Amino acid sequence: MKKMSKFLLLWLVGVLLSVQAFAQGITVKGVVKDNTGEPVIGANVLVKNTTNGTITDFDGNFTLNANKGDIVVISFIGYKTQELPAAAMMNVILKDDSEMLDDVVVIGYGSVKKNDATGSVTAIKPDELSKGITTNAQDMLAGKVAGMSVISNDGTPGGGSQIRIRGGSSLNASNDPLIVIDGLAIDNNGIKGMSNGLSMVNPEDIETFTVLKDASATAIYGSRASNGVIIITTKKGKSGQAPKVSYNGSVSVSTTQKRYDVLTGDEYRNYVSQLWGDEALPAELGTENTDWQDEVFRTAVSTDHHVSVNGGLKNLPYRVSFGYSSNNGIVKNSNFQRFTTSVNLAPSFFDDHLKFNITAKYMNGKNTYVDGAAVGGAMSMDPTRPVRSSDPMYDFFGGFYQTAQGTSDYSDKSWAYTSNKNTPQNPVAVLDQKDDTANSNDFVGNIEMDYKFHFLPDLRIHASIGGDYAEGRQTTIYSPYSYSYNYYGNRSVATEYKYNISYNVYGQYIKTIGDHMIDVMAGGEEQHFHRNGFNEGYGWDSYLQVKHDEVLREETAYATRNTLVSYFGRLNYSLLDRYLFTFTMRWDGSSRFASANRWGTFPSLALGWKIKEEKFLRNVNFLSDLKLRLGWGITGQQDVTSDFAYMPLYYANDSFAQYPFGDVYYNSSRPNAFNTDLKWEQTTTYNAGLDFGFLNGRISGNIDGYYRETDDLLNSVKIPVGTNFNAQMLKNIGSLKNYGVEFAINAKPIVTKDFLWDVTYNFTWNHNEITKLTGGNDADYYVETGDKISRGNNTKVQVNKVGYPANSFYVYQQVYDENGKPIENMFVDRNGDGIINSSDKYIYKKPAADFLMGFTSKMTYKNWDFSFSLRASLNNYVYYDFLAGKANVSQSGLFSNTAWSNTTPEAIELGFQGIGDYYMSDYFVRNASFLRCDNITLGYSFKNLCKTSAYKGIGGRIYATVQNPFIITKYDGLDPEVQSGIDGSPYPRPLTFLLGLNLQF
Repeated sequence: MKKMSKFLLLWLVGVLLSVQAFAQGITVKGVVKDNTGEPVIGANVLVKNTTNGTITDFDGNFTLNANKGDIVVISFIGYKTQELPAAAMMNVILKDDSEMLDDVVVIGYGSVKKNDATGSVTAIKPDELSKGITTNAQDMLAGKVAGMSVISNDGTPGGGSQIRIRGGSSLNASNDPLIVIDGLAIDNNGIKGMSNGLSMVNPEDIETFTVLKDASATAIYGSRASNGVIIITTKKGKSGQAPKVSYNGSVSVSTTQKRYDVLTGDEYRNYVSQLWGDEALPAELGTENTDWQDEVFRTAVSTDHHVSVNGGLKNLPYRVSFGYSSNNGIVKNSNFQRFTTSVNLAPSFFDDHLKFNITAKYMNGKNTYVDGAAVGGAMSMDPTRPVRSSDPMYDFFGGFYQTAQGTSDYSDKSWAYTSNKNTPQNPVAVLDQKDDTANSNDFVGNIEMDYKFHFLPDLRIHASIGGDYAEGRQTTIYSPYSYSYNYYGNRSVATEYKYNISYNVYGQYIKTIGDHMIDVMAGGEEQHFHRNGFNEGYGWDSYLQVKHDEVLREETAYATRNTLVSYFGRLNYSLLDRYLFTFTMRWDGSSRFASANRWGTFPSLALGWKIKEEKFLRNVNFLSDLKLRLGWGITGQQDVTSDFAYMPLYYANDSFAQYPFGDVYYNSSRPNAFNTDLKWEQTTTYNAGLDFGFLNGRISGNIDGYYRETDDLLNSVKIPVGTNFNAQMLKNIGSLKNYGVEFAINAKPIVTKDFLWDVTYNFTWNHNEITKLTGGNDADYYVETGDKISRGNNTKVQVNKVGYPANSFYVYQQVYDENGKPIENMFVDRNGDGIINSSDKYIYKKPAADFLMGFTSKMTYKNWDFSFSLRASLNNYVYYDFLAGKANVSQSGLFSNTAWSNTTPEAIELGFQGIGDYYMSDYFVRNASFLRCDNITLGYSFKNLCKTSAYKGIGGRIYATVQNPFIITKYDGLDPEVQSGIDGSPYPRPLTFLLGLNLQF
């Protein structure tokens, strides 16, 4: 028994030792490679459901302690995650995630692997961690794409932006890129209440942006593609996925970032005393210290909410979303509200041989506008006056203080005073006595069908039909106490409608035979664009009880339309998966030109060479990608000022062109100026690019050089009197060129189990130059352009002239004293004739920047994320119109038309006395280079909130963002980012603090 007991004891100890050894664990060693055999550097290797993990080294190797039975998770950006049982030796091959944006990009009428693209194409996903406040889709693109400039009009809620890709290609036609949403090319012109076509897309619904920049990429769109193409793809559901509900919401608080420095009431009284000395003042000053900027600006609270449901039945992916935004502006009374909804269905049949993609979007927008005179009035209104006055005289203005003048016009109606129209307005009265609202509705729908033939699966046919219907109505009501429509008041309604219909069909054949890959596509398209509208309005004579200055619908109604008919084709050829060839051709017919010039031909050719796939580089491990791209192509432009500029359009003239029959005078009719020889503008583009990648994609980027030349510019030129029905006419005379360099790079300097740092940077240099403006060789010929400045009589300071950039400043060269101070109205006699006149003006700088840069940094540590975005513009110049308008600080500058006007310390220091054309000096053309921080964001992500045995829990993220926190510039004005180049009194861009919450149920 003793021997048996000892045996049993030894056996039990052995079993226990064996169990302990089994549970003790193993040392896992392994290597991670991609599907080409290259080591994956920095891949995450983690024991599932633990924090036990590591990353691979430069050779893709890793070492990890695990227990037998554990699951090891291997992941890396751009590859499908793998989960494998722990083993002593693991050889892991990561496969490309073909659904990743980095692998497949959307191009015109199809898609292509990014590595096979031959054109200059940039594809980005909306940056969820560092997107900032994105009211409109264009807000998501600012500073993100090399070669693209996005400048918001100003700080108006819901306002649009000026988008330029590789500079402008036209002088009088549109410079906006073509916008394609889910395969439907849209009319980018807005209507009342909607700034542009992009306004109707909720940013939360956008999956990807693809920006086509060179002609080899854009020529497939032919017409309207000279300024580039932006393709937007919205989010969709996934087949077989259970319903997922997502909520994104935020609340934000906005305020002014910077204000103009104008004199306070006390400072103004002191300066007036110095200026007039012992002389009697022309009018009494008030006793107040009114900060008019405080009266018009406010702290604004805004909210945004978005809910989406996406999922999929067996063969029916779906997604439905709803969004609501209420954006209050920092100028009192301004507001933008938008409700959006979108539906996407993607059913498939016959084992995915027949697929449909059905999209529908609706947007309702409500805009409450404020008069720009409110901001300008806050800078000019006499600061010694009150906002309101109890003096009975001001009852004629609703109790608001205004500069009044006696009148006899309404003496029989007991009116004795009216506003003086030539003096600064009370900005609070401007806001309160004008109700300016717009309401818009927009519906966009598109149905796409794709059929892959059963008997020949390499051949597919794709067809789509879509349309866009929008209506907008703006109602503007002026109080009878208002400055602008004193006594009568005014109610006007402007109504616009537009609808567009588009349908296309194309066939595509893709076949790989040995080392050859052929992709052939051909099809046709037709698009119709219609727009009509009318204006109505009247004032009201309360004494006679009749309408005053009535505007009738039948007098203002208009309708216009244009049509495009197109045929297109593309050939992609690949040899040995290394040598790439792309050829496209498109023929467009536009109704905007006479039959002889209606059709335009737009070819393109591109070559690609995957240098990394060559034998001499195939085994260079640190280099993961190297591809050379060369491209050439021609694109067109037909977006001119009129749909019928080639034909005589008769219209009724005013009272100065009447013909008498007896005692009755009848309006005559005559055509506008027209030109039957109008034809397409054509832009020819050459592009050379190099794509590169290092360390298995940890560092990737591209560099592109381009040259673009536009011929047959549609230009308004003077014509001999009597040869047409106007002194000017639109002609195809002129050319301009753009050339430059773009560079973009993305890097992940640090990748660990818990910490990831991701940075992106892009750089653009662009040179713009007009090379021809007329049919002659007059070196002094120029065309005035741009906005009017505040001084002079409808004066402009910008011109187009051969040899210089578009919209260049045309001014006098200032003379300075020994202390470097400008001498008023003293300019350089540049032609040496002893006389200072317009012949001495010269081209000095231009509004467009020479260099643009964008930088984004994102860091994530476990559940935390921190990011910021910067944007820089160098050598952009601005005419400082605000200072020029205040520069006359003499007695006549402060008091005119029986009213006082405020000024600034900067203007007083300048000391101008309003002599001559001082405002035409290059002194007011300022370097407005800047570095702007678009946003800074801190966020925390969570998952499994409220988790139970039956419910997986709630995931999400909470974050805080500050938008437009700072700007670094030497420019003295309010904001150096000025779209037109003329800096007057814009609606300021606000400083905004936002708290947001994302939830996934």
